[in-house]
Amino acid sequence: MSKKKRSKKKCFESINAINDALYVLNGKWKIMVIKALNEGPKRFSELERCIDGISPKALSKELKELELNEIVFRKVYNTIPVKIIYELTPYSDSLKEIIDCLGDWGLQHKEYIFKKGNR
Repeated sequence: MSKKKRSKKKCFESINAINDALYVLNGKWKIMVIKALNEGPKRFSELERCIDGISPKALSKELKELELNEIVFRKVYNTIPVKIIYELTPYSDSLKEIIDCLGDWGLQHKEYIFKKGNR
């Protein structure tokens, strides 16, 4: 295989890997849901209060998708009324560093734009 074809294949593979990651984390709220659950298990209503602006419908959708990708675990307690707790799975630990880096970059970018605007 030529060097040009290997380079094109490597580029294609790296873009596909990013696409796979974004498929799991894509959406306005998923990373915020993960960050909120990083503080500990929460009930649905606690997540709603914690994430400003999220609708119940959007939260339900994001939780289902995160559960499908084994980032979030839904624990149902057989009580009256039924108690449901959401928590991060051990697998979600693989995202901690990435999400922390995104938060750090967000703060850095905000400061950069603010300083640039005050020149």
